[in-house]
Amino acid sequence: MESTKPSRRIERVRHEIRMRPATVRQVTPVGKHFVAVTFGGEAMADFVSASFDDHIKFIFEDENGEQLRRDYTPRYFNRQTGELTIEFDLSHDGKAANWARAAQAGTQAIIAGPRGSMIIPADFDWHLLIADGSGMPAIRRRVEELPAGAKVMVISMLGDETDRVLGTSKAEISQQQVANADELFATVRALQLPTGEGFVWAAGELSVMRTLRELLVAEKQQPKELMRIAAYWKPGAADFHENLET
Repeated sequence: MESTKPSRRIERVRHEIRMRPATVRQVTPVGKHFVAVTFGGEAMADFVSASFDDHIKFIFEDENGEQLRRDYTPRYFNRQTGELTIEFDLSHDGKAANWARAAQAGTQAIIAGPRGSMIIPADFDWHLLIADGSGMPAIRRRVEELPAGAKVMVISMLGDETDRVLGTSKAEISQQQVANADELFATVRALQLPTGEGFVWAAGELSVMRTLRELLVAEKQQPKELMRIAAYWKPGAADFHENLET
């Protein structure tokens, strides 16, 4: 009997967690509702992020001086300059989004982690990447890191077309934009997955990601071992993150 186990090994690695004081060096708009904030500082010199969906704890003070923590994707780390870039989604109100709107060169914060990395091989026959605004920074990083010849399908659930910008990539990319969860589910149902072994990565709101995962397993027959579906947020909850693996 043919094995159903994935032929490409997903590697999990752990990192030493450090609290790294960081200073804003630059703030750059990305699309209409995102802003890229670049941090530097001596403590950032040996920062490590091995996977596109790593999470750091972004520790900052709100307008009342209260220290808060939120999960964010390390969008890009420049080893030469020791600078880390994080993208903030400004399409929703929140303490972190408010911080990012006001951030300027010299603003202080603390970066902790990442705790670990799940390294997904780049040589799958195809890649399906799905996200709302919360997961777009991870998708942008992934497509930039994939090699020439990689086949990538991106489905973005965004309200504004300018926010779907992906940047430079050597991969072969097809991209669709949907406006809401119903359109997302319909698009995935209609999608003809390529032959071969592919990996599905998705991130977004908890209830949407739960339904999407059920759809991928039950209707698209995607092996659970070849998916990573994560809830990056849920309504009314702060600092929420859950991997849907059961």
